[in-house]
Amino acid sequence: MGSFLACQAWRLHYKDVGGKKLGQRSVCLSCNKQLKWYDNIPIFSWILLGGKCRYCKKKIGMMEILAELLMGLAFLGVALALNPFEMTLLGKMIFVLDLLLVTALGFLAIYDGMWGELPSFMLVIALVLAAGVAGCKIWLYGFSLPMLWNLLGAVAILGGIYLVLYLVSRGKWVGSGDWVLGLIIALSLSEAWLALIVLCLSNCLGLIIMYPTVRKKKNQKIYFGPFLVMAFVIVLVFAKVLNGLIFKQLMLK
Repeated sequence: MGSFLACQAWRLHYKDVGGKKLGQRSVCLSCNKQLKWYDNIPIFSWILLGGKCRYCKKKIGMMEILAELLMGLAFLGVALALNPFEMTLLGKMIFVLDLLLVTALGFLAIYDGMWGELPSFMLVIALVLAAGVAGCKIWLYGFSLPMLWNLLGAVAILGGIYLVLYLVSRGKWVGSGDWVLGLIIALSLSEAWLALIVLCLSNCLGLIIMYPTVRKKKNQKIYFGPFLVMAFVIVLVFAKVLNGLIFKQLMLK
């Protein structure tokens, strides 16, 4: 899925910016040579080719290999954390929706990380999937006022804070799609504490990963979407552990 999403991101970018299509088969973006099937095996082809095109020897880039590795780890983590084989039918629906949501968010993370944009159509798809996850959770656990307040708290923390930042700064601090991305993640998690952890973790990841780049380039823009998505996947995978720790601390108090 990481390989597929990276490919589709390039196709969409070429179509939107250059007004041209890359064709049905994968090609090298430097020499336009059509690639063979054995040049497109996720992870392995990149390693065997040394991160370079077989024909023109130009660098392929790090985005492709990172997308393949991280999406593989994300799918594995979600499967291990949710364990669909021990779930009810409704639990299995949540599992499938979560995987589809991770896929949609993976595309958004790739596109935002490369070009600083969050395509509207994919935001809408991700929003529908996240609403589906929230609805299934309400159906599974039963509607209650505490659950509603928890959901609204999550929306306020992630969607609300980024919306305020966007409006106050008129788009200078965060992009127009960041608050929608925050809303999507909040709906999927449906828990205020987990949303707060995503908020803190995403900022920490952005600081740690981007610090060397920002130190060299003072006016370097930081596209925040990838860090929000990474934080969401980490929290989703470890949600049970985090909820256990939070509940334990609340009981101790």
